[in-house]
Amino acid sequence: MSTFLFMPESAYGPTNNCIGIGNALREQGHRVVFAAERSWAGKLEALGFEEDLVDLAAPPEDTGDGEEQSAGQFWTDFIRDTSPVFRLPTIEQLSQFVQPTWQALIDGARYCQPQLTEIIERQRPDVVIEDNVNCFPALVTAGVPFVRIMSCNPLEMQGHDIAPAYSGYAADDRSGWEAFRAEYERTHRPMWEEYNEWVVSCGAPPLADLRFIHESAHLNLYVYPEEADYVDRRPLGPSWHRLESSVRTTDQPFEVPSSLGTDGALVYLSLGSLGSADVDLMKRLVDVLGRTPHRFIVSKGPLHDTYDLPDNMWGAHQVPQTNVLPKVDLVITHGGNNTTTECFHFGKPMIALPLFWDQYDNAQRVDETGFGVRLRTYEFDDAELTGAVDRLLADTALRSRMDVIGRRVRAADGIGKAAGLLAPLAAEAR
Repeated sequence: MSTFLFMPESAYGPTNNCIGIGNALREQGHRVVFAAERSWAGKLEALGFEEDLVDLAAPPEDTGDGEEQSAGQFWTDFIRDTSPVFRLPTIEQLSQFVQPTWQALIDGARYCQPQLTEIIERQRPDVVIEDNVNCFPALVTAGVPFVRIMSCNPLEMQGHDIAPAYSGYAADDRSGWEAFRAEYERTHRPMWEEYNEWVVSCGAPPLADLRFIHESAHLNLYVYPEEADYVDRRPLGPSWHRLESSVRTTDQPFEVPSSLGTDGALVYLSLGSLGSADVDLMKRLVDVLGRTPHRFIVSKGPLHDTYDLPDNMWGAHQVPQTNVLPKVDLVITHGGNNTTTECFHFGKPMIALPLFWDQYDNAQRVDETGFGVRLRTYEFDDAELTGAVDRLLADTALRSRMDVIGRRVRAADGIGKAAGLLAPLAAEAR
């Protein structure tokens, strides 16, 4: 039996990805420990994992109301407070959202460095796996193989012949690429230099130029379907392995509520655990879609009790997404990497309404490869949204194409592939 220590970003996408892979390792008889952020307390243990949790910032003062912090609350609060910036062009978001987000990530890494060092000494893992976008030096210097999982759009591994990450720019229109890269350099260089200096002071190797996380010398995994990948323009090195998808099997069963009836198409609406915190946007989507003849399953998000749904919709704070997707005909999504790749896994076309980070890149890729439609998240016309829904539902050729892709992606068994690559690495290390 080997011990695998996972540290995912404190958001549902990366955490769910690690849950899926970790569960496959646990079923093989291995010990799986999560060094997740503390708001996940009890939620991972309930799935059969061990928890040894960290704080990314000083714990909030106890208000005495007895309320439990929601999983991923750290980032839910951050996104809620900065959501007005999502209305800006992506090049303007670099200074007002992307750079502050990196700074928050860096602050979290600095704060939890002593905690992670203690966890590694306590748990004595054989392999350390990080699914995040920034480096935690304690993981790299643990003295055991360090594995990186990239569960963001693959543009994060930059290249000259691909659009800059976080831009949402088209693959075949380079007109804005250099300006975006220059603005990224201007807004991020001083912060990166200071961070790299701290990383090296902790005993870790230097970071690659303007990169915030190390590439593993042992094994790098990323989650994206071949049909939408960029490897024809930017091949990755031999240590990189693509997981076509990474879909957990731990979600609760789901049946379509009888209140929705059986007539009409069924559409899933989810802006993710973070995007759905923009209640005004959720209310507008619900209002527009509520006037269509279709039925909807809605992931209402952390502020679920602040708005109601019309009769053609059913929703909850969270829904078991991996068991909802097989039952629907179309997905309206924020373009998060987890949801995007799960849509390919189950063969579902998408309407993408990106908000931040790599969601723009996923939305653009879905649109330019013909697997769905990208809309302007805050400027779409009512008819633009309803027309896209009707058009994609009527596109039988696309739905057939997606069905074929879904069967291929499911057969590729991304979770099994990841576990098959990780287990021998642990055995070699031992």
